[in-house]
Amino acid sequence: MMNIWIFNHYAHPPDLPGGTRHYDLGRELVKRGHQVTIFATSSHHYLHQETRLKPAEQWKVEEVDGLKFVWLRTPPYQRNDWRRVRNMVTFMVRAGWLGCRLPYLVPEIGKPDVVIGSSPHLLTPLAAYWVARHYQVPFVMEVRDLWPQTIIDMGELSAHHPITKALQALERFLYRRAKKIIILLVRADQYITAFGIPREKIVWIPNGVDLSRFEDLGPYVVSENGLKVIYLGAHGKANALYTVIQAAKILQDQGYCEIRFILVGDGPEKPRLMALVEELGLRNVEFRDPVPKTEIPKVLSEADAFIVQLGGAEVYRWGISSNKLFDYMAAGRPVFSSTEAPLNPINEARCGFTIPPRNSKALAEAIIQLYQMSPEERMEMGKRGREYVEKYHDIRKLAAQLESVLQFVLSGE
Repeated sequence: MMNIWIFNHYAHPPDLPGGTRHYDLGRELVKRGHQVTIFATSSHHYLHQETRLKPAEQWKVEEVDGLKFVWLRTPPYQRNDWRRVRNMVTFMVRAGWLGCRLPYLVPEIGKPDVVIGSSPHLLTPLAAYWVARHYQVPFVMEVRDLWPQTIIDMGELSAHHPITKALQALERFLYRRAKKIIILLVRADQYITAFGIPREKIVWIPNGVDLSRFEDLGPYVVSENGLKVIYLGAHGKANALYTVIQAAKILQDQGYCEIRFILVGDGPEKPRLMALVEELGLRNVEFRDPVPKTEIPKVLSEADAFIVQLGGAEVYRWGISSNKLFDYMAAGRPVFSSTEAPLNPINEARCGFTIPPRNSKALAEAIIQLYQMSPEERMEMGKRGREYVEKYHDIRKLAAQLESVLQFVLSGE
């Protein structure tokens, strides 16, 4: 049995909106006889509210389905400004401090055998490295997003800025100290090896799906009452939902009133998106609040198709591993993917349409094309997506792979 500690600033169980990668992997590892403890903030990244701690509590341990979550209080923030940076720094300090003392404060947790530190921001893996060094156990780094490169690609930070240089130095430091580096993006190894890191140190374990959540979904039956297209996820600039709104206008103007859009989630752009829908007089767009992970299959069961908005090739040139994308495919419906990323699962599985990023006309045309397909063609498309995630993104298979990686690390080979 391994005692595995995972540091993920934004981890949470499925009773809240957002991805549940480490809950899902951890639960499978617990089933295999291991002990898993996850360090995370109790303030939800998308809801911007406290979810686990009482006013006087600074931290606590909560058991969820056999996993132990260590919830840490961090200062609030609403957007990507200095307050979010303060939140990151606070999490790093408190996670590092508590991680080095937890076995004495909560003896039943015990000392870790291996410590995993997960990005996107690099201060969380740094805290995990400190804790691993404290206990003299292996440190494994998980790279969910390439910081600071993604921030540079999005135009938020110059490649020559002093902060960029400092983050790149920290990035190289962590890569070199890690016994193994887990990547979610299929081509991230090319980025990391450019720092002089050996390729054999890197292993690809993408995001996955707990297929048991979709057991009660039932087979996809094509609706006879139009076409319902659902987007589920964050409403931020990177999600390019203005493209969806403009596509909805094109379809309404062309008389396709039976094609409707449902946007589920929250984010800084949502008020402006809602205002735009009102301004354009659209009757074919509905907004809904975010839902917990446990309710996602129920929401997805309403859809005839899904939309993934991921943006241009520069940001996603290392690949994509979107939680929502694999949920969509598991639901067995066609998917519209707006990205130019390499090895796009939609293209690989032939389960939908890939269109140019931020091109509302192309999106509208693809939706019309799907609408005019026969029910049999639509169902076959959705079936191919489901088969693809069963083969490559079943969380049970990914957990077995993670278990093998950690056992290899502990063997000292």
